[in-house]
Amino acid sequence: MALETFKYDNKIVRDFAIATGIWGIVGMLVGVLAAFQIFEPAANLGNQYTTFGRIRPLHTNAVIFAFVGNGIFMGVYYSLQRLCKARMFSDLLSKLHFWGWQLIIVLAALSLPLGMTSGKEYAELEWPIDILITLIWVVFGINMIGTIMKRRERHMYVAIWFYIATFFTVAMLHVVNSFEIPVTLFKSYSLFAGVQDALVQWWYGHNAVAFFLTTPYLGLMYYFLPKAANRPVFSYRLSIIHFWALIFIYIWAGPHHLLYNALPDWAQSLGMVFSLMLIAPSWGGMLNGLLTLRGAWDRVRQDPILKFMVVAVTAYGMATFEGPMLSIKSVNALSHFTDWTIAHVHIGALGWNGFLTYGVMYWLIPKIYNTKLHSVKLANLHFWIGTLGILFYAIPMYWAGITQGLMWKQFTSDGFLQYPIFLETVLQIVPMYILRAIGGTIYLVGALIGLYNIFATMAKGSLIAEESAQAPALVNVPEEENVKNVYGHRWIEARPVQFFIWTVVAVVIGGVVEFVPAFLVKSNVPTIASVQPYTPLELEGRDIYIREGCYTCHSQQIRPFRSETERYGEYSKPGEFIYDHPFQWGSKRIGPDLHRVGGKYPDAWHYNHMIDPTSMSPGSLMPPYPWLAEQSVDLSVTPSKIEAMQTLGVPYPEGYQNFAVEDIEIQAANIVASLQSAGITVEKDREIVALIAYLQRLGTDIKAESTARVQDQNQVSKN
Repeated sequence: MALETFKYDNKIVRDFAIATGIWGIVGMLVGVLAAFQIFEPAANLGNQYTTFGRIRPLHTNAVIFAFVGNGIFMGVYYSLQRLCKARMFSDLLSKLHFWGWQLIIVLAALSLPLGMTSGKEYAELEWPIDILITLIWVVFGINMIGTIMKRRERHMYVAIWFYIATFFTVAMLHVVNSFEIPVTLFKSYSLFAGVQDALVQWWYGHNAVAFFLTTPYLGLMYYFLPKAANRPVFSYRLSIIHFWALIFIYIWAGPHHLLYNALPDWAQSLGMVFSLMLIAPSWGGMLNGLLTLRGAWDRVRQDPILKFMVVAVTAYGMATFEGPMLSIKSVNALSHFTDWTIAHVHIGALGWNGFLTYGVMYWLIPKIYNTKLHSVKLANLHFWIGTLGILFYAIPMYWAGITQGLMWKQFTSDGFLQYPIFLETVLQIVPMYILRAIGGTIYLVGALIGLYNIFATMAKGSLIAEESAQAPALVNVPEEENVKNVYGHRWIEARPVQFFIWTVVAVVIGGVVEFVPAFLVKSNVPTIASVQPYTPLELEGRDIYIREGCYTCHSQQIRPFRSETERYGEYSKPGEFIYDHPFQWGSKRIGPDLHRVGGKYPDAWHYNHMIDPTSMSPGSLMPPYPWLAEQSVDLSVTPSKIEAMQTLGVPYPEGYQNFAVEDIEIQAANIVASLQSAGITVEKDREIVALIAYLQRLGTDIKAESTARVQDQNQVSKN
C-alpha cells in the first residue's frame, strides 16, 4: 500500500500553548485582585476602571476565553492532525485563527474596564467584538472541518466527535444570544427583554459551560489521557453513549439557573428534570476516563502529568454531580445567589479545566520540542500547590454559601427576620472570603511555577515545527475487520457530513422546545397595565448601572419566599421586566436585592451611599463611586437610544426621541432640587442624578404591600 508523506504543523500548537500559559496568569491575577476587593474596598484602587464590577467580567472572560480557549485550540490543533493523519487544512487559516483570537482577548481586556459591556454574564463583550468572535470562530470551523474532510484515517475517533459538537453548538449559542440593536460603536441593547432575555441568556450561559468548558475538554481527555497512560480508552461503547446523551441532554438544562425566578414554572421544571438526567452521561464519561487508568495506578503516583489528569477528571465528576443536585428546587432555594455556586463553578474551572490544561501542556510540550520535561519535581510541586489552592478556595466558599443561605432565611421566635440588615450576612463570611483569596493566590503561585517549567522545557529543546509523518490515502485505507460495529456507529463515524447533521439536530431540539412556547405563547409572560417604559433619564441611569457592573453584586429578582418578601418586598412578576433590555436579575448577592429599592430611601441617601457607602451603611464593603458626581451624561446619544428602544418594541410615542432630552432636564431638575433640600449641590447633567432616577424607579410599577412591613421590622431591630 502506497504511503503519502506529509508534515504536522507544530508551530501553531506552540503558539496556542504560549498564549494559554500567559493569559492563564493574567486571568488568575485579575481573579485574585477581585477576590481581595470583596472584603477590602481599598483593593478597588480608587478609580472607575478597576472596581470589582468592571474587573469581575474581565476575570471571567480572561479565564474562559483566553486561558481555556487557547488551551482548547492548543489541544485540538495537536490531536486533530494526528487523529486525521493530516496537516491542518490551511496554514493561513491557522494563523488567522490564532492572531484573531488574541485580538479578541486584547479588545476584551481594553473594553471591559472602560465599561463597554452588554451586561450579560459571560457574554459582556459589545457588538463589534461579537461580530469578530463570529468571524474567527468560522475560521476555526472551516479549518477543522476541512482537516476532517481531507483526513487519511477513515473513522473519526471519539475526541473528534466532541470537537465537532463544540464548534456547531458554540456557534449557535453565540449568534442567538448576541442578537442586539447597536446604538453606537460601543453600546447596544439586547434584542430580547425580561423573561425571554433571561431564558436566552442562561440557555447560552449554562451551555457555554457545557460546550466551551466541557465538551472540548472531554475531547482532550479522550485523546491525551490514554496517550499519557499508554492505555486504550476503557470502553468504546460507553464513549458512544456518553457523547450522544450528553450533547442532547445538556442543551435543555439552562433554566435551572432561574429556579423560583420570574420564569414560567414549566420551563423551570424542564430545566431541573434534564439537569438531573445529566448525571448519567457525565459520570459515564468520568468513569470512562478514570477506568482507562486501570492497572496504571502505580504510574499515577509517580507521574505528575497523570496526577493532573486524574484530579481533573475527578473534579469533572464532582462538578457534574453537584450541578444536578443544585438544580433540585429545594436545594436551589438555599444555594441560589450564594457563594455555594461560586465554589461549584471553581471546582470545574480550577480542577477540571485548569488541571487538565496543565496536564496536556506538560505532556505535549516535550513532544513537540523533542526533549524531556525540564523538571518533574517542579511539576509535582505545581500539582500539590494547585491542589492546596483549590481546597483553600472551594471549602471556604461552600461554608460561606451555606452560611449565607441559612442566615437569609432565619426568623426569630417572634416571626421577624433574625438578620434583617443584609450587611450582617456579608460581614459574617468575611473570614471565608479572606481564605478564598489566599487559596486563589496559592493556585496562582502554582501556575507561575508551571509556566516557568514549560518555558524552561522549551528552552531546553528545539521545536519540531514541521513534524514528518506517513499514512496511506483515505481511498486506500480498508475497513478494520477486527473492530466491532457497536450500535452501527462505525457507519456514521466514517461520514463526517452526516455526523455534522445529526450533531446539530441533537443540540437544536432542546433549544426549540424551550424557546417556541416562551416566545410565542403570550400567557407565559402576562403583561401588567401599570408597567411603563423607563423615562429617558432612568434609561440613562440604567445604562450607567450596567456599565459599572452593579449586576455582579446585586440581584433584581425577589423570589416567592417569606424570607425574601419580608426583607425586600413583593416578589417579582414576569410582566415587570418587559422593557428590560437586557434583564438584570443577577446571579450573586454580595449586596442586597434592589428590585424594590425604588422609593425606599430619599435621593440624598442614594447620593451619599454612592459617594461614600460607609456613611449610610457603617462597615459596608462596597467601593465608593465619586466619579459619578463628576462625569456628565452624554445626552447627544439619548435620541438614538430612544429610537433603538422603539425598534425593540418599547412603546414610546412616535417622535419622542426629539423631546427626550427636554424630559431628562425636567426630571433631573426635580432630583437636584431634592438633593439641594438635603444640603447637597450637584449639576443636573451628572451621572449620579441619572443613576438615582433609575434606582428610585425600581419596583415601583406595582406597589408592594410588604414594603412598609420591611421598614417597620428594620426599625424594631434597631430599637
